[in-house]
Amino acid sequence: MAADLALLLTAAAMLALRAMGLAVAGALGPRHWLVQWAAAVSQATLAAFVALAVVAPVGALAGVPLGARLAGLGAGLLAWRLLRGRLLPGLLAGLAALVVVRAGLG
Repeated sequence: MAADLALLLTAAAMLALRAMGLAVAGALGPRHWLVQWAAAVSQATLAAFVALAVVAPVGALAGVPLGARLAGLGAGLLAWRLLRGRLLPGLLAGLAALVVVRAGLG
């Protein structure tokens, strides 16, 4: 229950920061310190959640072997790097790798 609340609050914080970024996007350029700070905090929050999901999973993810979680993390990081820091494709690649490895492990 506490992990679900933490996930909900993390997602809300990330979305709020992104929404604030969109609201001021017309007034501030992408290199403005406030926009860069908001992007950094959002990405750090997501990274913290992913790290917790890999190291100390709860719920449905707790039944997934560590090897599958690490494969998903590696694939996600590789996709993120190859796609020049695009988060959504990196997350989707990591999730796909986790599902494929999990299915392979039985």
